[in-house]
This record gives sequence, structure tokens and C-alpha cells, in this order.
Amino acid sequence: MHRSKSILFASAALLALGAAAAHAENMPKRIGYVTNYATHEWYQNVIKGMKAHGKELGIEVEVQDANLDISKQVAAAEDFIAKGVDVLIITPVNEEGVVPLLRQAKAANIPVVLEGNPVKGMTTMVAICDYDTGYMSGVEAGKYAKDKLGGVAKVMNVGLPLLSATVLRSHGFMDGLKTIIPDALMVHDLDGGGNPDRALEVSSAALAKNADINIIYGINDSSSLGGLQAWKAAGKSQDGLLTVGTGGEGLAFINAMQNEPSYRIEAAMFPEKEGFTAIDAAVKLFNNEEVPEHIVSPTAPMNGEDWKKYYDYDGTTRTIKWDAVNALQPPAKCMKTSADLKK
Repeated sequence: MHRSKSILFASAALLALGAAAAHAENMPKRIGYVTNYATHEWYQNVIKGMKAHGKELGIEVEVQDANLDISKQVAAAEDFIAKGVDVLIITPVNEEGVVPLLRQAKAANIPVVLEGNPVKGMTTMVAICDYDTGYMSGVEAGKYAKDKLGGVAKVMNVGLPLLSATVLRSHGFMDGLKTIIPDALMVHDLDGGGNPDRALEVSSAALAKNADINIIYGINDSSSLGGLQAWKAAGKSQDGLLTVGTGGEGLAFINAMQNEPSYRIEAAMFPEKEGFTAIDAAVKLFNNEEVPEHIVSPTAPMNGEDWKKYYDYDGTTRTIKWDAVNALQPPAKCMKTSADLKK
């Protein structure tokens, strides 16, 4: 009897080892990631999540930066294809410019995961539900305006019309806001370029023409902070102002929520989690597994000190609380997608 049990246990152990070996053999050895803007805190943390998870799985993750230049993105992706990486991950600089890369990668039998923005002909994309994220922060902003701004909502949207994802965030924010404040008004609809310098420039010009706003909404943290900087540069008090950011990209939003009286709401997008999920998607494609066209990464609206639920911060470094973030359930289906912008 004992001998039979020993044989069974040994067989089970051998099966487990065989499964583990097969699992290891089916891991891609090299993944190439072409980011669109590696100096940005969001992408630095996406890369951190990718590399940490890649290390866990024994995968080498190589990164090249397009620096917001589509020609550089094309060259970097073609370089990865020529080197024969097992999987390619791309964050598009713009959506149309990446379409030919999908064809080239397919011809080379290299699967592609997109991060952040959809592209025609894609297999899969890891991204948040952008409209939903804007909508949730809009609802929170409406509650705040009803409670603390006399029920008035006059918005300066520091947007980015180049990308459908960021357009969806702005639309979602206004729609969510109007569920609480039906007569909410968008006073300024700006192209902040997604970077702080451009956001500051266009916000300053808009406020010089009409400063009758009480909510600054940014499609990312650079946009909201650029808008707030313009407000402060104009010598205006933050009393009676609400600033709403999007991304939770790095340390900037934590510092703002700690030090800026108007910066009360942040739509957190957890870039480390997005990078982690992109690697998982890459492994699935490498193994020819079926994946949804849109793998949804979770988000959460944060008010005041809610960020402490998801991050530790020692004054210089933030560390994600994986248990808390992994407990978030992304929606099964987005309320609206880029396809709805074409209707």
C-alpha cells in the first residue's frame, strides 16, 4: 500500500515537473516594447511593470522609445522585427501610423500586443475603458461641485484630440458630470498635447480670454497639472476650484494631492498593472491562445487620500500595493469605445 502511494506521489510529481517544463518551454524568450514617450512617468511605470513580470517569467523585455515621433516608432518596431523578437508590444504614437507595422509583424509571424490605443487590424489591446474612467471621475466631480461649488460646474478640458482614447475620457467626464450637474458647461475644450508645457501654454491663453471656470479636467496628469499651473500663474486662488487628474502616472499626482488645495480627484489607471497585463497578453499570443480584442485593465476614482489604499510612498519612491490593485474588477464591457466616436 505504501509502495503504491509512493508510486502515485512520484508520478504526480513527474507530471507536475513535466507541466512546469512545458510551461517554461512555451514562454517567449524576448519581447520588444516600443513605447511612445519613455520620459513620461506613466510609461516609466508601465515599463517597470513589464520588466518586473518579465523577470518573474524568465523573459527578456527590451524597450525602445519613439519619443512621440511616428517615424522613430516605425524604425524601432522594424528593428525588433528584424531581430526576430518573439512578441512585439506597441504603444501607438498615432493610430494610423501603426497600421503598416501590424502587417509587417504578421508577415514575420510575430504577434503584436497594443497598449493604450486601438489600431485597425489589431489582434488585441491592453487598455483601460477610457470613457468609463472619465465618466467615473465626472460623477465624483459632480458630487464635489454639488457639495462644495454651489452646484455650478464650468469646465476647462485640457484634452488631446489626436487619440481616440483621450477623446473618450473627455466625453466620459462631461457625461458623468452631467448626471449630477445637468447644466454643467464646457467653457474651454483645449488641445494640451498630453504634456505639461503645451498644457500650460494653451491653458494660459484660454484663461486670459475667459477665466470663468471652476473645474480643470486633464486627460492625463500632465494636462491637469499644466492647467492648474496656468491658473496659479494668473494669480488666482484655488478657493472655489476643483482640479481633476487622470492616470495616477507617478509621483506628480501624489505630490499634487498632498500639496494643492484644489487637486481633489484622480482617476487612477495603475500603469504598473497595465505593463504586467501586457506581458501576460504577449505570452498568450505566443502560445496561440485566444484573447479578447480588448483586455481591460482596471481603474479607480480616488478622492483625497484614497491613493494610500493602492500605493505606499516614502517621500521619494512609490510602491504599488498589488493585493489592493489586483482586487479591483475591470468592467466586462466598456460603456463606450472608439467605434462610438465614428457614429
